[in-house]
Amino acid sequence: MLDYTVPLIILAFCLLTLRKKENTYDLLLQGGAEGLRLLVSILPALVVLLTAVQMLKASGAMALLSSLLAPVFGMLGIPPETAMLVLIRPISGSAALAVGADLMREYGVDSLVGRTAAIMLGSTETTFYTISVYFGAAGIKKTRYAIPAALFADLVGFCMASWTARLF
Repeated sequence: MLDYTVPLIILAFCLLTLRKKENTYDLLLQGGAEGLRLLVSILPALVVLLTAVQMLKASGAMALLSSLLAPVFGMLGIPPETAMLVLIRPISGSAALAVGADLMREYGVDSLVGRTAAIMLGSTETTFYTISVYFGAAGIKKTRYAIPAALFADLVGFCMASWTARLF
């Protein structure tokens, strides 16, 4: 049934527009054009974001920063081994998945570090990616308190993930 979901949605859309006596093809073309305009508006932010992540990883800056912040994470109850994941998750989901997979491969999926990494990946967001996509799509230039609030929510998610993994 899941294989038929998208065709059924398109069919329902077509039947609805025919019932309203609207030009279905023109509406589909308008939607496609709007999607392309949206892509053009958010693409530069995504390219810059992904390039910055790769540059930070390639230069060793992320590894240095994670080793410097490991004591702070230890005081918050976050395993210091997950410092790289905590730093990369708000920036890039795919890079965070790679770091999480490396942690699970190195420490094991049933270890405290592996369980903590899995919970962190599931309970936090790629903040900068999400804000660039959604704010870019809405045409919002000034994020005001959205980024600090989202990063604080991520920090709470990281702490709760660590505490939950220890508790259970």
